[in-house]
Amino acid sequence: MKKRILIAIHYLELGGAEISLIGLLQSIDYSKYEVDLFLWSHRGELMEFIPKEVHLLPEIPEYAQIERPLKDVVKSGFLRIAWRRFLTKIRFGRYKKSCHPIDGSAVLGYVADSVTPILPSLEQFGEYDLAISFLTPHNIVAEKVSAKKKVAWIHTDYSKIDVNADLELPVWSSYDYIASISDAVTDSFVKVFTQLRDRIIRIDNILSAEFVRKRSELIPTEEIEKEMPQREGMTNLLSVGRFCAAKNYDNVPDICRRIIEMGCPVTWYLIGYGGDEELIRRKIAEAGMEKNVIILGKKSNPYPYIKACDIYVQPSRYEGNSVTVREAQMLCKPVIVTDYPTAKDQVKDGIDGVIVPMGNHGCAEGIIETVNNMALRDHLIEYTRASDFGNVQEIQNLYYLIEDDIV
Repeated sequence: MKKRILIAIHYLELGGAEISLIGLLQSIDYSKYEVDLFLWSHRGELMEFIPKEVHLLPEIPEYAQIERPLKDVVKSGFLRIAWRRFLTKIRFGRYKKSCHPIDGSAVLGYVADSVTPILPSLEQFGEYDLAISFLTPHNIVAEKVSAKKKVAWIHTDYSKIDVNADLELPVWSSYDYIASISDAVTDSFVKVFTQLRDRIIRIDNILSAEFVRKRSELIPTEEIEKEMPQREGMTNLLSVGRFCAAKNYDNVPDICRRIIEMGCPVTWYLIGYGGDEELIRRKIAEAGMEKNVIILGKKSNPYPYIKACDIYVQPSRYEGNSVTVREAQMLCKPVIVTDYPTAKDQVKDGIDGVIVPMGNHGCAEGIIETVNNMALRDHLIEYTRASDFGNVQEIQNLYYLIEDDIV
């Protein structure tokens, strides 16, 4: 008899965690495991990549209201949820006044804490051998799912986000296992939740090099060149990710200006979407970089663009374990990352990528050095070409959790 697995996540918009979930789903042995996928909302470009063997559970309207604009929740008639979310705004406002949060990311934990108790139970779908909460907040799988074992994923650097430990600790503590995507992510997490160290296991983001390379061939080269033209003497840089504080794209125009002023001609393309787009556009205008920092917007398939660029740059303030960096390496691109806390956990400086300072001036200098050092760029290309950055074997760590003899 097949073991039953439930996996829950918000939706399948483009994002590192969502892409790694697709990698996980595509790696499971469906002759041995039956998988149900529960999405709070059935939306996102990655929906089409859900394997046919996966049973997509029906969307439950109440769950789809968790992250909708509050006014839309009211218009849709979900007044109890709207009221709970309104009260959450008051609670979170008090938290902000007392704690002066870094980025406001703790708000979703407050929403989940308030809304989850009135959501319909998921026990209607039966008991599972393993239930996976793939992205925070983890309240829903903890409270609404019946399973013999439960695992919650950590995808981010906990030293760089808002954490209300008193609010989160009971949720994390309700899980049998906590899956971390890197040792650096684990270290940042246990500094906040020391008592949970023994529950942590490492399961890296599961990525298929074959999937990435096949997708990189789906858009004709001439179409890519219309948006990202190759100009003589010009180096094309590319960054892919959500337009949010973590990715640091608001500093890209100033970094690019410094690169240009130091005599290194580059065009820096940005693929993504998010709340910081207006800020980024304003910074582009302030820096006078309208011709050198180009926002390409949201792309359902960014891989042909990664394949076409000269150098892939991840200028983040913080990362858990960047999926797009690994994808760029799979496509044999020289990779530059800023020296965020977990950078050395993913990139070996000078071997499979380059780590540059976080500050704008040092970042600009590091990028220039890489652009001008063709021997280094050739080495990075050859190293990635000879390496296998796929890791579908990581799925074995998930199977391990389901075995009957694990307590």
